[in-house]
Amino acid sequence: MTDTRRRVKVYTLNEDRQWDDRGTGHVSSGYVERLKGMSLLVRAESDGSLLLESKINPNTAYQKQQDTLIVWSEAENYDLALSFQEKAGCDEIWEKICQVQGKDPSVDITQDLVDESEEERFDDMSSPGLELPSCELSRLEEIAELVASSLPSPLRREKLALALENEGYIKKLLELFHVCEDLENIEGLHHLYEIIKGIFLLNRTALFEVMFSEECIMDVIGCLEYDPALSQPRKHREFLTKTAKFKEVIPISDPELKQKIHQTYRVQYIQDMVLPTPSVFEENMLSTLHSFIFFNKVEIVGMLQEDEKFLTDLFAQLTDEATDEEKRQELVNFLKEFCAFSQTLQPQNRDAFFKTLSNMGILPALEVILGMDDTQVRSAATDIFSYLVEYNPSMVREFVMQEAQQNDDVSKKLTEQKITNKDILLINLIIEHMICDTDPELGGAVQLMGLLRTLVDPENMLATANKTEKTEFLGFFYKHCMHVLTAPLLANTTEDKPSKDDFQTAQLLALVLELLTFCVEHHTYHIKNYIINKDILRRVLVLMASKHAFLALCALRFKRKIIGLKDEFYNRYIMKSFLFEPVVKAFLNNGSRYNLMNSAIIEMFEFIRVEDIKSLTAHVIENYWKALEDVDYVQTFKGLKLRFEQQRERQDNPKLDSMRSILRNHRYRRDARTLEDEEEMWFNTDEDDMEDGEAVVSPSDKTKNDDDIMDPISKFMERKKLKESEEKEVLLKTNLSGRQSPSFKLSLSSGTKTNLTSQSPATNLPGSPGSPGSPGSPGSPGSIPKNTSQTAAITTKGGLVGLVDYPDDDEDDDEDEDKEDTLPLAKKAKFES
Repeated sequence: MTDTRRRVKVYTLNEDRQWDDRGTGHVSSGYVERLKGMSLLVRAESDGSLLLESKINPNTAYQKQQDTLIVWSEAENYDLALSFQEKAGCDEIWEKICQVQGKDPSVDITQDLVDESEEERFDDMSSPGLELPSCELSRLEEIAELVASSLPSPLRREKLALALENEGYIKKLLELFHVCEDLENIEGLHHLYEIIKGIFLLNRTALFEVMFSEECIMDVIGCLEYDPALSQPRKHREFLTKTAKFKEVIPISDPELKQKIHQTYRVQYIQDMVLPTPSVFEENMLSTLHSFIFFNKVEIVGMLQEDEKFLTDLFAQLTDEATDEEKRQELVNFLKEFCAFSQTLQPQNRDAFFKTLSNMGILPALEVILGMDDTQVRSAATDIFSYLVEYNPSMVREFVMQEAQQNDDVSKKLTEQKITNKDILLINLIIEHMICDTDPELGGAVQLMGLLRTLVDPENMLATANKTEKTEFLGFFYKHCMHVLTAPLLANTTEDKPSKDDFQTAQLLALVLELLTFCVEHHTYHIKNYIINKDILRRVLVLMASKHAFLALCALRFKRKIIGLKDEFYNRYIMKSFLFEPVVKAFLNNGSRYNLMNSAIIEMFEFIRVEDIKSLTAHVIENYWKALEDVDYVQTFKGLKLRFEQQRERQDNPKLDSMRSILRNHRYRRDARTLEDEEEMWFNTDEDDMEDGEAVVSPSDKTKNDDDIMDPISKFMERKKLKESEEKEVLLKTNLSGRQSPSFKLSLSSGTKTNLTSQSPATNLPGSPGSPGSPGSPGSPGSIPKNTSQTAAITTKGGLVGLVDYPDDDEDDDEDEDKEDTLPLAKKAKFES
């Protein structure tokens, strides 16, 4: 299998009529029992897996092209190709195919037998060859009719192709073309157009090799200028010889390579500009033309890559300061087209290609080019950079980190000499070009932002035993590059509203915010330290005052992403700087308009409520409740208020909260865990075993004074009776946790309403015990009249005595269990008690 003669690349033709590389392996032929016949087998050279298993069908037409290609169709619209490394291997496999089909290996195509009428088949069998009319000026019309009549029949197409090939007929036709042009015989030229177009549709590689040879290709293009449907002939030859100039930016010493480049350009021109757009029925007839161009490009890239002198000269001139601007532009355009051609290579060859460019110094060269003032040159350099980033972002990251280290070393030496190092890092050049994009639509900035996002994405960073690319690169990026990225943001947010609020600036800031939001999601502590130390969120929220709604929403999305992390470092930073104020202002300024801004702000507060972020809940209610209390078309803000009141209730009554936690655990305990002796005795007590009127008390609490336990519960239940009626309607509207869970129902009476906005934040620390919003959580205590009787309110249900009146719908109980908080209640009780 190591024989290079049998080394092949497998290609399939996709829906866009482009060849897709399926891998490299070694081909063999042999009998396959499953397929009941001789088959072609290709096994991958990397892992030995089967890339291709194709039975050699006696009725399948195989074509041998360019000495190293075998192409065939296995089914409708499913074409396959084997590209051999050596001609000898192609010849061996071709002989095997011809042997199975009983064909002569000297031919380049095996006959394609398709269903035809018996009469046609008899006629074709009775006339083994197709006799062409003599190639004379007077018989051009007859020749054109013969070609046109042969195209519908695959057998006649094959015989016509063989006749044209064996008799050297094409060169005779091109001689007649010169005669017709000299005589200005328009009718004869129109016939020649139809003949040459028909020959293209024969889809035969052997004929293409004749037509695209150096001596014939310009005459073929000349024939195709005289389309009968046009009043005047086209001037394709004039364009190719006078307008289109071959710019040899670096001298090519290999004549074969130079000829291949000329041929490929002209054939591509024929396909794109000269030939009429093929109809649906003709499209498949030009598949060989597509293949011819594709494999030519692969061959060109391979030959250039092997020419070390050529690439050395290319990069030397690119980085040479003495190279003039026009020459450098030509070099950059060549390199861009070279990289574009490389996309046709198979993965292994593409790896070698980009590794070669990297060793030649393509990244330092790009750094020089991007520092130039020429916009076109910078644009081409950006395209080359995008090829490199998309192919291997780790290679680019490694380069910029090495560059930064070298710059740091140089800077230390220059600092000792009191000289400033003005070298700019490659990645900072990319950021600067993004920021300074002059395009009103910021097309280039969008492309560069996508490249930066790829470079800072931890998902494509490598981790090895010795080092972690993520840690190293992000440390570098936040030290050397982040200040460049945030510069336009910081410059535009020094006041209470954006300094510049034009459309282009707003678009640019939206791009910067999009990248920062991505960093918040993926970079954890790096971006956290940067945001808190540089006060970035406060500056971003200045953009909430922009007249451009999309920019204000970008700023809001940035804050929403931060809150979504539920990180107390971020939360303390937000509370300390009162960073909800710009959001609340924007919400109030939006008024009653039902738009995206309104919905996004409400969703953010709803997230705080549902996720029960205690610190932010307390902060919002204490500082902004008066501004938000009149919003009643959603229950979000009233729900936040109730959450806040629940937190205060737990702080004021820790014993009551501990007792409720025990009761909750008994009813809703989910996970099995090792219990302390005391807890095990508690959970082993079954409700069904208790006698009527017996309260549920943990063993340790039995030694306590009953009044100490029942006192806070009695106070609570008494307040419940006094206050339940007044705000019952609000509680019915507000489903705090999205479920009908057993809970203490408590509301504030108007006479005992607490002034929440005057509370000190210190009384509502995030670490307060309890879990607001979970089953059994109380509301706010309010103030308690001194003469309130302290008797326990005990309800009886089904023979059981409990301290809480639970809903009597069993289905609700099931629903409660499905919707419980992520932390098991048994575990919560342990923390709370």
